[in-house]
Amino acid sequence: MSEQKVRCNWGSAYPEELIYHDTEWGTPCFDDRVQFEFLVLESAQAGLSWRTVLLKRQGYRELFAGFDPVQVAEFGPKEMEKLLLDPRIIRNRKKIEAAIGNARCFLEVQARYGSFCNYLWDFVDGRPLLNHWKDVAEIPAQTALSDKIAKDMKQKGFRFLGSIVIYSHLQATGLVNDHTTDCFRHAECQKIFLNRAGVK
Repeated sequence: MSEQKVRCNWGSAYPEELIYHDTEWGTPCFDDRVQFEFLVLESAQAGLSWRTVLLKRQGYRELFAGFDPVQVAEFGPKEMEKLLLDPRIIRNRKKIEAAIGNARCFLEVQARYGSFCNYLWDFVDGRPLLNHWKDVAEIPAQTALSDKIAKDMKQKGFRFLGSIVIYSHLQATGLVNDHTTDCFRHAECQKIFLNRAGVK
C-alpha cells in the first residue's frame, strides 16, 4: 500500500501532492507538451506554493488549450482578457503574458533543435543527473546548471523562468533526480530512464 512506502518528506502533506510526488515528480520527460505544461505551471508558481498551482492545474489545462504551445502562441488580447477574468487560474497579468510569450519562444526552440526536449536534455548530455541527498534540506534551490539554462532561455526570450524556477523544472521533468535516497521514487525514476535507454 502507498501508505507504507518511504517517500520524500514533502510528498505526503496533501493528497494532491502525494499523487504528484508518486507519479510525476522526477520522472524523465521526453514529451514536449509535458515540458511546456510544466514551464507554464512553474512560471505561474512564483511567490506561491506548488499546492496552489496543483489545485488550479485543471483550470490551466482547460484554458491553455491542453497546453498546446501552438494554440497558446496564437492567444491575443481577447484571450488575454478572458484569462484574467477566470478564477480557475492565477490571474496575474505578467505571468499570463509570459506564458503566451514563452509559447512563442518554445516553438522557436522546437524549430531550431527539432524538439524542446532535444534542446533541454542536451544540457545534461541526455542522461539525468542522479543526486544522493539524504534529506530534503540538502537539496539546493538552484545550481550552476540551472543558472546556465536560465541564462540561455532568457537570451531566447523566455520570461518568468529564472534559475530557481528552472531548477524546479529540471527536478519535475527528471533531468535531475532529487528524490532523497530513502524515497522509493529515487530508484524508480532512475529505472524508468534506464529502461527507456535500453540499459539492463
